[in-house]
Amino acid sequence: MNDRSAEAAKSRRQAEQRLKQYEHVHEKGSYMSRENFNDLIAFLAVAREKSFTRAAAKMGVSQSALSHTVRLLEERLGLRLLTRTTRSVTPTNAGDYLIRNIGPHFDQIESQIAALGELRDVPSGLIRVTATDDVIAYILRPRIEQFLKKYPDVKVEINADLKLVDIVAERFDAGVRLGEQVTKEMTSVPLTPDIRFVVVGTKSYFRKNAKPKVPHDLLKHQCITMRLPTHGGIYAWEFEKNGRDVKVRVDGPLIFNSIFPVRDACLDGLGLAHMPEMVAEKYIADGRLVKVLQDWCPYWTGYHLCFPHHHQNTMPFSLFVEAMRYEPVES
Repeated sequence: MNDRSAEAAKSRRQAEQRLKQYEHVHEKGSYMSRENFNDLIAFLAVAREKSFTRAAAKMGVSQSALSHTVRLLEERLGLRLLTRTTRSVTPTNAGDYLIRNIGPHFDQIESQIAALGELRDVPSGLIRVTATDDVIAYILRPRIEQFLKKYPDVKVEINADLKLVDIVAERFDAGVRLGEQVTKEMTSVPLTPDIRFVVVGTKSYFRKNAKPKVPHDLLKHQCITMRLPTHGGIYAWEFEKNGRDVKVRVDGPLIFNSIFPVRDACLDGLGLAHMPEMVAEKYIADGRLVKVLQDWCPYWTGYHLCFPHHHQNTMPFSLFVEAMRYEPVES
C-alpha cells in the first residue's frame, strides 16, 4: 500500500471511529442535540453546493456564520471535513464518509417531512427541475403557469443549464432531455412531439449571400455558433438525408453559450443560425427568418422529462409530471 492509500485508509478509520462515538453517545441521549443536527445539515449543504456562499444563500444564513458552524463541527469531531481553497470547497476522506453514511438519512427525513404535506387537502412542497433555457421558455414555463394557478402551495425551482446535469447528485427531482439522451436508469415522460433543428437566416443576409444547397456549403458562410459543455466545445451542426449523417464544423464571428442571443444575432442579419424550430418558428411565420437546407434537417425524438426510477414519488411531483406530459391530439 502506498503512502497516499495508507493515509486515506487512516482518515477513513478515524471518521468511522468518530461516527461511532456520535452514535454511542446519541444512544445515551446527551451528545446529539439539536445543535449537532444543525451542524451536520450545515456541513452537508456546503459539501453538496461545493461553496460556502451558495450554501449560505440556500440556508438563509450569513457565510461567516456557516463557516463558523462547520469549523465547530470539525473541532468536535477532531477531523477536517472540508478542504478549502480560494476557488472551491471539496470534502476530505472523512467528509466523504459522513456524506455517504449520514447524508441519505437526512435526505430521507427531508422527503418524509415533505410527504406529510400529502396528508393535507392541498398539495405543497418544492419541485426542482433542470433544463435548457429554450425548453424553459417554450415548453415548461407556459405549462407551469397553469400548474401553479391550480396548486398555489407548490413551489417549482428551475435551473437553466446547457450541460447534462447529474439529476441525482445535484438533488434535482427531474431534468429535461432529448429522447436520444434518456438513459435506462431514468423514467421518462414525453414533453413534445418529435422536433427538428433548422438553419435560418434573414432575407437581407441572403440578398448578399447565396443560399446553401448542401451542408458543406455552410463553410462559405458566416455562421453564429454555440459553445456547449455537453459537446466539449463549439457545437458541430448535425444533418441527415437518406440515412447519411453529416456534421459540419461551421465558423463565424460570434460564439454564444445560449440559444437566445444566437437567434437575436441571426435576426440582426449577422449570419446563419442553427436552432430548434420552436425558437425560430414565430420569426419564420412573419417572414423575418428564412429556412434553408430543409431536406437535410430530420426530425428527432422530442424532449422528455426524466427522473430516477427510485424517485420519491410525492403527490405534488406526480401532479407536476402529469401537468407537463405531452398528449398528442387525436386526428
